[in-house]
Amino acid sequence: PGAPSDKIQHIIAFVVLAGLAAAAYRRASLVVIAAGLSAFGAAIEFLQALPMLHRDSDIRDWAADTAASTAVLLIIELWRMYLKRKSYLLRN
Repeated sequence: PGAPSDKIQHIIAFVVLAGLAAAAYRRASLVVIAAGLSAFGAAIEFLQALPMLHRDSDIRDWAADTAASTAVLLIIELWRMYLKRKSYLLRN
């Protein structure tokens, strides 16, 4: 809705992917998830650079992907830390 820009579409997509990945792989390191999502974003841009696909590649799209997923995963990590601390304080 509203025809969001390409960067906004990338940010929304990787916010959702990061949230889903963290929920699906709760025991996985969030750093590993962030690295995987960043690599996925880079792969998308690499493939779009292939002339036969007739697409435009932009390194800023990869930066938006990486920043969005990292921000979400950082918020999730802070939330997990808060819950652990709250649980610890309630037990003691």
